[in-house]
Amino acid sequence: MIEDIELETLINDVYEYYGFDFSCYSRASLKRRVNRLFHLDGFTHFHEFLSKVRYDSEYYKRMVDEITVNVTEMFRDPAFYSVVRNEILPLLGTKPFIRLWHAGCSTGEEVYSMAIMLKEAGLLHKSLIYATDINATVLETAKKGIFPLRMMKEYSENYRTSGGQEDFSSYYIANYGIAKFNEELAEKMVFSQHNLVSDTSFNEFDLILCRNVLIYFDNDLQKRVINLFDESLAVLGFLALGTKETIKYSIPMSKYKQLDKEKIWRKIK
Repeated sequence: MIEDIELETLINDVYEYYGFDFSCYSRASLKRRVNRLFHLDGFTHFHEFLSKVRYDSEYYKRMVDEITVNVTEMFRDPAFYSVVRNEILPLLGTKPFIRLWHAGCSTGEEVYSMAIMLKEAGLLHKSLIYATDINATVLETAKKGIFPLRMMKEYSENYRTSGGQEDFSSYYIANYGIAKFNEELAEKMVFSQHNLVSDTSFNEFDLILCRNVLIYFDNDLQKRVINLFDESLAVLGFLALGTKETIKYSIPMSKYKQLDKEKIWRKIK
């Protein structure tokens, strides 16, 4: 296990050498992920690891990729997707054009989940999904729309539990252990690198999803990101967070109304 003081040295050096600021990340989460990488790559002394990060830019990129990747799956938390399907999409459907932002989209499973629901609601043709992440490697995976075929049984069950009625296998082509999702879905997606720590708003959206990303940030950064979402959200638009995340301490609650039970808020003014 690396020591707390060593973690601070790493944070400072990464900022000094590369300009990337990890200082607002939750220390517990950051330490856990750095320790995992440290042991995964066979280091025995911290100074060796630090030197590798400092002077090997490719290894630095690997470190950032490993630390910033988030676990995801299609139709994760089916109850959440059921609410989006039954309560939010019908309201968004009244708009002439729908803009959605998946912030921290990781490898794209949730982006494709949303595209499938938009198609089933007859809204995909007038929608555009912006999918962003800090991690360039996972974005490349997301762009391809290729996922392990072994996961399709679980994803299909999630889909059905969320209220999906179609044959889930009709959305992808299975080949050599992979599932390639239909181009029709990808045509309505724009993938781009975006850093929630330092980048600004880039459009106005009707639905913003950032699920299970804020838990890796400290309180100050959480507030900053929530305010970024507030700036980016149209009035009467929706903000969806993860099960352990809230806007409660970051923004005046008079501006938002929470949907029953789910971590979804509607901007009312």
